Amino acid sequence: MEPALKSLYKEKAVPALKEKFAYGNPHCVPTVEKVVLNVGFGKAEDRKAAAEAVIEDLGKITGQRAVATKARQAISNFKLRTGDTIGARVTLRGARMWEFLDRFINVAAPTIRDFRGLPSKSFDGRGNYTCGISDHTIFPEIELDKVSRTIGFDLTIVTTANTDEEARELLALLGMPFRKSGSAA
Repeated sequence: MEPALKSLYKEKAVPALKEKFAYGNPHCVPTVEKVVLNVGFGKAEDRKAAAEAVIEDLGKITGQRAVATKARQAISNFKLRTGDTIGARVTLRGARMWEFLDRFINVAAPTIRDFRGLPSKSFDGRGNYTCGISDHTIFPEIELDKVSRTIGFDLTIVTTANTDEEARELLALLGMPFRKSGSAA
């Protein structure tokens, strides 16, 4: 069974992008390549417990086990040693990626407190979009009474688009709730 967002991409986004940007080859139409969630938990006194909680919660949110990220060098001012766990990350591709994006766009993002839309200028110049989510409890998979610490993470959507304009149009056609250009936040 094909994810709903992927079928929306094929049925609506591809023809609209072909028309707007006049792609000659159907393989030139940009698509979402992968989604990366990255968490850093910095000064946690109980790094081991924090790492376990973060990895477990990211697993619940994405349906895929997170990988712990380790410190590459020691920094004495931060009481950090080489090899200490300082964060976690998950890279989603394929059907899991499409299902996660669908849940993020249609369920989780609108439940953000004082939500006016995601910033539309968070592109990197190569067609990739990154935004920060300050509270992981916006996802329905997280049980609020079992949360010991709130986790903020960076969400990066990597596309095959060559320009930010193409990527912005692709994500808008997929339903990404971008902020209106006139509103401030």
